[in-house]
Amino acid sequence: MDRRDRLVGIALMCGAVACFAGLDGCAKWLNRSIDPLMTVWARYMGSVVVVSALLNPWTVPGLLRTRRPWLQAGRSVLVLVSTILNFIALQYLQLTETVSIMFATPFLVALLAGPMLGEWAGPRRLAAIGVGFLGVLIITRPGLGGMHPAAFLCVIGAVCYALYGISTRILAAHDSSATTMFYSGLAGVVLITPVLPLVWTTPASWLVWALMLLMGAFGALGHWLLILAHARAPAGVLAPFIYGQIVWMMALGYFIFGDLPDRWTLIGASVVIASGLYLLYRERVRSAEARRAETTIEVESRR
Repeated sequence: MDRRDRLVGIALMCGAVACFAGLDGCAKWLNRSIDPLMTVWARYMGSVVVVSALLNPWTVPGLLRTRRPWLQAGRSVLVLVSTILNFIALQYLQLTETVSIMFATPFLVALLAGPMLGEWAGPRRLAAIGVGFLGVLIITRPGLGGMHPAAFLCVIGAVCYALYGISTRILAAHDSSATTMFYSGLAGVVLITPVLPLVWTTPASWLVWALMLLMGAFGALGHWLLILAHARAPAGVLAPFIYGQIVWMMALGYFIFGDLPDRWTLIGASVVIASGLYLLYRERVRSAEARRAETTIEVESRR
């Protein structure tokens, strides 16, 4: 049964990353017709509508109760800023380029976890982080004119997303995942709606409206599948499959926008993914060593 649960968890994770790729694909297409901030609003409003049908104060009593309101607010702002920067960058960059840069997030989390959580990286993990950042430099090629300056928006967005990830880990000890998910979408709508009149353009076709709704559905479904996947399988088993998103991004980029990543993007993405997988491997080794040490101490204490 454990093996079956892991396989189901992996399938759910693959479904989640496919949804996230679909979300970015919709955003890039919509940015041709409407302002990126309007696209961000549609992403959050659609997500809130879908999520609220399942998660609301009536179906989940105590949903709005949070023990860390300021941390919830800060986390929501971080993911909103990351989304805004990513959607603006999508106007100028290929899907594969943006996702490859965002794959640097685990390296930033590993670095920031030291001062923020007391989880300091060892020399091997630091080496993997360094190589991973080298991969990002290969993709962006700063100062060489290889990529549009919008790539740096993705880099800043990755920093925001890393801080968002650490905030999520801290909140997990205080609030339920349903509460955290609800506030993330609600904050996005509340903060973006006042700006909407300044950027609003009435969609010219039903397809734009449909994609606005579909984008929100992709976001909500992706996060829901992600939660279900982590309930079925350990994070260490699921994490490598996150990189499957780049396959979806390449396919959508080619079939919808006619984009093919250049060799530097492919080389840099390969370096980033290889470094990320090694980082996951070292995390598994460290966790296994910690478990063995705890078992040894427990056995010795019984003697």
